[in-house]
Formats: sequence, structure tokens, C-alpha cells
Amino acid sequence: MPAAPHPTTLRRLVLALAACAALLVPLTLPAPAARAAPVTVTNGTQFTDTAGAGVHAHGGGMIKVGDYYYWFGENRNDNNTFRYVSVYRSTDLRTWEFRNNVLTQSSAGELATANIERPKVIYNAGTGQYVLWMHWENGVDYNQARVAVATSSTVDGNYRYLGSFRPLGHDSRDQTVFRDDDGSAYLISATRNNADLNIYRLTPDYTGVASLVRTLWPDNYREAPAMFKRNGVYFLVTSGATGWSPNQARYATASSIGGTWTNPTNFADGTTYDSQSAYVLPVQGSAATSYLYLGDRWAGATGGPVNQSRYVWLPLNFPSATSLTMSWYPQLTIDTATGVVTGVAGSYTYETLRPRHSGKCLDVLDRSSADGATVAQYACNNGTNQQWQLRDVGSGYRQIVARHSDKCLTVAGGSTADSAAVQQFACQTGRTDQQWQLVDAGSGSVRIVARHSGRCLDVTGYSTADGARVIQYACGTGANQQWQRVGAA
Repeated sequence: MPAAPHPTTLRRLVLALAACAALLVPLTLPAPAARAAPVTVTNGTQFTDTAGAGVHAHGGGMIKVGDYYYWFGENRNDNNTFRYVSVYRSTDLRTWEFRNNVLTQSSAGELATANIERPKVIYNAGTGQYVLWMHWENGVDYNQARVAVATSSTVDGNYRYLGSFRPLGHDSRDQTVFRDDDGSAYLISATRNNADLNIYRLTPDYTGVASLVRTLWPDNYREAPAMFKRNGVYFLVTSGATGWSPNQARYATASSIGGTWTNPTNFADGTTYDSQSAYVLPVQGSAATSYLYLGDRWAGATGGPVNQSRYVWLPLNFPSATSLTMSWYPQLTIDTATGVVTGVAGSYTYETLRPRHSGKCLDVLDRSSADGATVAQYACNNGTNQQWQLRDVGSGYRQIVARHSDKCLTVAGGSTADSAAVQQFACQTGRTDQQWQLVDAGSGSVRIVARHSGRCLDVTGYSTADGARVIQYACGTGANQQWQRVGAA
């Protein structure tokens, strides 16, 4: 039998083992959650997911679960009928991973041919269900005017379709849902053919309508509602009812959802920077909570399908507890870790370009954001489709970029011929048919000369009419080739 160890030796052994254990403990602790780095998002674009496909979450909304923001929205067929409600997720609000088509045409019989618009998801802690609300139509006309509801036990799972109905018998078109701090939830819905907005309280399980709380602004024709709460004040953002075309956004406030709401107040510009409200997202982090306007620049405004629509995201500012403002930025920086969202104005100012012979403005017709859209002259109206950034690309040349679309003034097809059309097209590095030199023409004006052809930007036929096309033409002394640069708002 071996001799027993000396007590001092035992104490040394225990202390040594304890020290080793202390060193090992940090190795066994769970790793901290990854922190999303700040990102830059460009406005007026369509995001792509991590597989390179377009992100189709039009008219949608977001919900945060854990570290992820989940973005639900419309993913339509080419004829604009319902195909999917799709969901994507991101930790930084720029890097989007496709997760699932949570509703499809095969999810229920009445979805086989339908229109589904403005899907929004809220979570019910009592039932453990994620509840999806949306506007439902039959895919043929807009006479049904119903809401539809679906549920899932997981945020990005396959949702079970519960059906469609008119809330308390009222027609319902553009809609959103809002969950308050006390767990009560509300449906905000355009009704009476969009003339009014109704606020309804939902049932405790969030799958039905319990009561009508209030009718807002009868005969004001407000739609595209987005509700949020900031420091105890309720805000409701809406747009006018002008179909696909953008219009003036307004906001209202109240101290309680069922209380008195202020009259709607204008914010942003007359077309909400060519967008329509979809959602307002609180971005809560370690340093701040920012409120991010999520809008759609609908392709339908220029005849395109919904899935060609682009996104406009802008930070909201609050001069007081009950007021907000929203400025245009071509880009914004988002830091979801700190909650700080800031607009990036860049080093370029906006300006209008006005031919001396007519005094009208260089204009992308119909505010189109499409590649190949016609560029013409038109009476100046402060539209963002008449505002341009002149971006230095080196060697004395500039790209001339439309504010509303972030696309470049381009000679069609790279033609070097007289009378070749000038259009807007996605900006590309190295394209000399998108690069222009400004040459002094006297009297405070410049000639704008295409790098690839040496020809001048010209209003065809010396026309003074609205809609007269802008072309390239051999440079001369005509005032229809002389452009004045006037600062824009």
C-alpha cells in the first residue's frame, strides 16, 4: 500500500487544480452574439439577397426576433397578381438572406388567383403565434376589399391561412397592424373606398377584429398607413390616394390610440421623394433608438410590374415630442448595434439644368425610374426628376445623375450620331457615353459635351415646348445647347 501524501502536498495540488479550472472556465463560456457592423444603404435601388436574387418585400413590414430583422412583403407575378408573401432576414438591414415563401398560391383555395398587399406580422406572446395580416382581393378586380389572416408558430415558417373577411362589415384596402406596449393590438385600415381610415382593436389572439376604436379624417382619402410609438406619443404616417403615383406624405399624432388625433401635417417633399409609406421601423441599439421610414418607389407609376419597384429608406427626425421631419439622402448609414441611423448627403449638391432658349428644366419624363426613360425639357416644378448631381469621374468629366432614380444621363446605345436620344440608365464605371464635360459658353451658361462623341446636349429643334426631347448634336452656338446651372432645394 503506497504512503499517504503529505497534507501540504495535497493543499498545493488542490490550489493547482483550482488555478487550472479558473483558466479553463472562460474557454467553456458561450461566445457573445455577433455584433452587426455599420453598413451603408443606397436609396432608390432594389436590394439583392445573399444569393444575388432580388429582394421582393414590396409594401411590407418588419419584425425583430432575437438578433434578426425579418422583412415580409409582396412578391408578385408579372401581371401583379399574388405569387408569394416572402420573408428575408438580416442583422444589419443591408445583408438580406431569403428564408421562405410563407404564403403561396397553393396555401389556400382563395389564394390560387388573388391579390395580396401590404403584409404585416405581429407576435402574440399569449398564444406563441406570429400573426400575418394583409389586404386580399380576388385577382380580378378591387371590389372585395377584405383583410386576410394567417398564423405560424415560427416567424419564418409556413403560415396557416385562416381566411379573409371585411372587418365588422367595413370594406378594407390599404392596412397595417400595430402592437402596443400593453399587448393590445390594432388594425388600421383604409375604408369607404379609401375616403376614411378606421382603427380597430384586435381580439386577444390577434386573428380577428373586436371593435371599432375610431374613424379618422372622413373624406380625406388617406392610405398606406404606418403607425409607431415614440416616448408615449403615437404617430400615424399616411399617403394620399393616387394609385401608383407618389404624393405628399402626412403624419398625425395622439396621446392614446382611441383619443383625439391631430389633423395630418405634410412632411418630406410633394412626392415624398417619389415613394409611398410602407412601414416605420424602430432601430433600437445600445446608444439610441432611431426611426426608419421604409417606402416603396412603385414601378407601376411608369407602367412597370410591382417586382421592379425600388425601396426608399430615410431616417425620421423629431424637432419636438409631437412633430417629425424627413430629409432626402442618396445614402444612409445604419448601425443596428448602436441604433444610430444617419443620412449621407455626400459631397455633391443638387442642381437643375436649364436650356437658355426656353428656361425649362432637364427632366426625366413621368418621374420614371426605369432604364431607358426619356429625358426631355419640362417646366420647372422642383421635382426630384429635375434635380441632378454632377459627379466628378476624373479627367475633367462628370456623370450627371438624376436625384429620383440615382441613374445617369446616357446617350442611347452609345451612339455617336447627331440626334441620338439621351436617356437615363444605371450608372456604370468607365462608360464614356455617361461622361460629360462642362465647357464655358458665356453668359453664365455651359455646353455639356458627351465624352464618347464630342457632341453637345441639345433640345431638339430649338423647341420651347414641354416634353421636347433632349438629344446629342454637333456643338454650335445655339442657346438650346447652352445650359444654366441653378441650385435645387
